[in-house]
Amino acid sequence: MWTEQDNQLSQNFQFKDFKEAFAFMTEVAIVAEELNHHPWWSNSYNKVEMRLTTHDAGNTVTDKDHVLAQRISVLAERYGV
Repeated sequence: MWTEQDNQLSQNFQFKDFKEAFAFMTEVAIVAEELNHHPWWSNSYNKVEMRLTTHDAGNTVTDKDHVLAQRISVLAERYGV
């Protein structure tokens, strides 16, 4: 579940292994390019942490962030997370 705090949306995801986490990140990258809105993320083995904020709006949460979060959530559901 996405959490809005400190002018960003954030969520942590945990996958069965690194390969699955990386596949998820690749799918997110494709969506991010499509929307021209890119997350900050961190990956360690099977864990992916994401933060969304709109830099052009003064580092606040905007509709762009909510749209990307929704698209990421749909992708995550495919992996059972």
